[in-house]
Amino acid sequence: MRRTVCHARAMLALLGCSTLTLALTAPAAAQAVPHGAALGRAVLPAGDGWASAGGGTRGGSAADAAHVFTVRNRAELVAALGNGDGTPRIVQVKGVIDANTADDGTPLDCADYATGGYTLDGYLAAYDPAMWGTDREPSGPLEDARAASQKVQAERVQVRVGSRTTIVGLGRGATLRGADLMVQDADDVIIRNLSFENAADCFPAWDPTDGDTGNWNSEYDNLSVVDSTHVWVDHNTFSDGDEPDSALPEYFGRVFQKHDGLFDVIKGSDLVTASWNVFRDHGKTSLIGNSDSAAATDAGRLRVTLHHNLYRNVTERAPRVRFGQVDVYNNHYVVTPDSGYAYGYSLGVGVQSQLVAEANAFTLPAGVDRATVIKKWKGTALTEAGNLVNGRPVDLLAVHNAGVPEEQLGDDAGWTPALRTRVDRAAAVPHVVDRRAGSGRL
Repeated sequence: MRRTVCHARAMLALLGCSTLTLALTAPAAAQAVPHGAALGRAVLPAGDGWASAGGGTRGGSAADAAHVFTVRNRAELVAALGNGDGTPRIVQVKGVIDANTADDGTPLDCADYATGGYTLDGYLAAYDPAMWGTDREPSGPLEDARAASQKVQAERVQVRVGSRTTIVGLGRGATLRGADLMVQDADDVIIRNLSFENAADCFPAWDPTDGDTGNWNSEYDNLSVVDSTHVWVDHNTFSDGDEPDSALPEYFGRVFQKHDGLFDVIKGSDLVTASWNVFRDHGKTSLIGNSDSAAATDAGRLRVTLHHNLYRNVTERAPRVRFGQVDVYNNHYVVTPDSGYAYGYSLGVGVQSQLVAEANAFTLPAGVDRATVIKKWKGTALTEAGNLVNGRPVDLLAVHNAGVPEEQLGDDAGWTPALRTRVDRAAAVPHVVDRRAGSGRL
C-alpha cells in the first residue's frame, strides 16, 4: 500500500510531496528474532536500505560449526575474527570486552602505551601557544613521541573485521569498550546488538592552526567502515561510556578531545544500512565521506541508509555527508538542555552530497534554533520533507535558508530512495524509536 506523506505547513516551499512506502505489518524491530547462535544466522531483509542492493548482505550467516565462536576477551575476539580470509564466520560477544587489555588479560592504561619520552605535561609545556605560537603545527621530539605512542595504542585497540563476518552481542550486556572496530577492505559484514563505549585516544594532537583558536584532534571511532561494501549495522548503542568529552579538561582553552567519531563510513565504502541504533552523548558523531578531495574514490559510492536511529545529545554530524546518496528517514533527534553538549547541527550537506531527509522527528529545547538543524558544508542541495520539530511540521530547508542566508541550499538532491521496507509517520517516530532502538533489544 502506498500513501503520500505531506504536511501542509512543512511542504509550502517544496514542489509536491515525497511518496513514502507505508507498511501495515508490525515494525521490523517487533518481529520475532532468534536468540543465541541463530541470531548470527539472520540476514538483512530484502529492500532494507542500501545494504540490500547488489545481492544483499548476509554476513557470516553461512558459517559452518567450526567458525561459530563465543568470545569473552580481546584475545578471543581477535582470534575468532581470523586473518580476513573471507571464510564465513559468526562471532558472538558475551559480556564486556576491553580492547585496552594485554594478551594475558592485564588491563592497560595510557602510560603503558607512551614511548619516546612522551608525557602530557611535557607536551603541554612544549606546545603552549604562549611559547610555540599559533601559526604552525607542532613538530620536534615530543610531537614525534606523541605520534609514536598513538601508533602503539592503535596496534592494540584497532580490531580488523574481514569479509563474510557477523558479530552479534549475546544478551543485554555485550560490550566492546575502548575498541575501534574496523571493517576495512571487506564485503558482507553484519554487526548487531552490541554496546560500543569509549574509543578514547590517549594521545590527542594539538593543532593551533585548526579553526580560530586551535583544536585538539584524536584518532579512533567506535566503528569504522573503510573501503568496504555491504555492511549492516543494527540495534547497537554507541557512546563515550564513562569518559564523556563533556567531563574532560581544557588545555590551551580547548577541550582535550579524546574521541573522534562514533560511526564513520569512509574511503570508498558503499552499500551500508544502519538501523535501530542509539548514538548518544558525543561530539562528532558520523562522517559519511572523510575528505572533500576524495572524488576519485568516493564519487558514485558512499550510498548509505540511516533509519530508525536515536541521536541523543550529539553535537554534530548526524550525519555529515560528502558525495554519497544518503537516505535519512524515521530517525529521532533529541537535545536536552542539561546534557553538557552544545548543539551544533544534525544534517551536514557536504561537497557533492545527495542527502534525502524525510519523516524524521526532532525534539529540541527552546534554546536551539531550528535553522541550525541543517548545515551547509560546500554542498548545494538536499531533499527534505515530512519532518517534525517538537511534534509540529516544519519545513527545515525553508527555515534554514531564511535563518542562515549565507548558506542557501536547493531543494532537490537529485534522486528518490526506493529501498525502504517501511516508513513510520514522523509523529510516531519518538515512541517507536525510543522504545526499540539500541543494544539489548533483540
